Amino acid sequence: MSPVRRRRRNPIHRWIAFRHLTSRSNRGFLSFITLIAMAGVTLGVAALIITLSILNGFETTIHRNVVSFTAHLQLFAFQNQLLPEPERTIRTVTERYPEVSAMAPYVTREGMARTDKDVDGVLIKGVDPANDISAAQTRLVEGTYDLAERDSGLQSVIIGKRLAEKLGARIGDRVLLYALGGSSISIGQTRILQVIVRGIYETGMADYDGSVVYIDLRNAQRLFQIGRTVSGFDVLVNDLASLDRLSREVPEQLGYPYYARTMYQQYRNLFTWIQLQKKPIPVILGLIIIVATVNIVGTLLMMVMEKAREVGTLRTLGMSRKMVVRIFQWKGMIIGIVGTLLGNILAYGLCWVELTYRLFPLPSGVYFMTHVPVQMSAWDFALVSGLSLVMCYAASVFPARVAASLDPLRTLRFS
Repeated sequence: MSPVRRRRRNPIHRWIAFRHLTSRSNRGFLSFITLIAMAGVTLGVAALIITLSILNGFETTIHRNVVSFTAHLQLFAFQNQLLPEPERTIRTVTERYPEVSAMAPYVTREGMARTDKDVDGVLIKGVDPANDISAAQTRLVEGTYDLAERDSGLQSVIIGKRLAEKLGARIGDRVLLYALGGSSISIGQTRILQVIVRGIYETGMADYDGSVVYIDLRNAQRLFQIGRTVSGFDVLVNDLASLDRLSREVPEQLGYPYYARTMYQQYRNLFTWIQLQKKPIPVILGLIIIVATVNIVGTLLMMVMEKAREVGTLRTLGMSRKMVVRIFQWKGMIIGIVGTLLGNILAYGLCWVELTYRLFPLPSGVYFMTHVPVQMSAWDFALVSGLSLVMCYAASVFPARVAASLDPLRTLRFS
């Protein structure tokens, strides 16, 4: 019983296939092209996984950076009107729409920031420290998040790293903020607020890191002389699928002059670019795997020619054509399995190195990030590996049928 059970556990066609690929008696050229076939699968799998991981990283990073400044949804007023009674608006929206997870009022207008070393145009954004969802809190790289309004002394400001480099400002330095106050903008209403740098943030998006400064909401309202009104609201939601519906229903619920804009509408070009990149690149790189499978076809056909005498001997001894087909199919699958496994290891290793050491910097003014982003997904690994194995199996079918169609008598005679 034990020999039979052992044979069932280790079928003869698998043993022969593995033996042919690993035997030291193989000719050097045949062993070389087998390694080339495995290397082709390895590189194809690794290239596709790495590309998908980078595209996922781009999408996630841009999404996170955009949310840092605009949130999932923004509420405005037509023609830049100011919105009164922000507390009532927040209460109405959060009670009516449970999908809203956070809602923060803000005031934003253009101004200038000046230090002893330089001056630059900025966008001054006033936020409520107790209800803030902006980059001022989530993306600090230096200092502390301290925007609380002070009864006396200098008020606080948080600036971007790129702007800090332009102005030569560091933590604890004083900055003058120039703004046009009042509901109607005029040069005669220019006001100045002296603040001290409490923190520096960095998102990797050069346009924001070099222009947006954060101060307390009440300080911004006094600076612009707009009373208790606000410019708009940043809104976060639990489910992004509800954004389109909320962008329609919330303004209808609040009435004129409210209108809403989702982050996908505000940054349509960025998200469209990401989707455009994700569509053709996997197809193009998938051709690498197709080329690798073509190499498997050539390798197996050469094996059929090389092992023709052995095939004839096995057929003469009574082996069926079906068993011969399985032998060469298993040869192709072994090449595919080994190549796919090595491709996964190579892709994971290179992605880990980039995540750990940041070897490939990017110009933030072009790509909205400072380095190549990588986000590995188990789904991408599984999908690419499954596709590779299926294609390797398909590539082994034709050579296997050629081997099974050999006439054993003629093969032995001419070999």
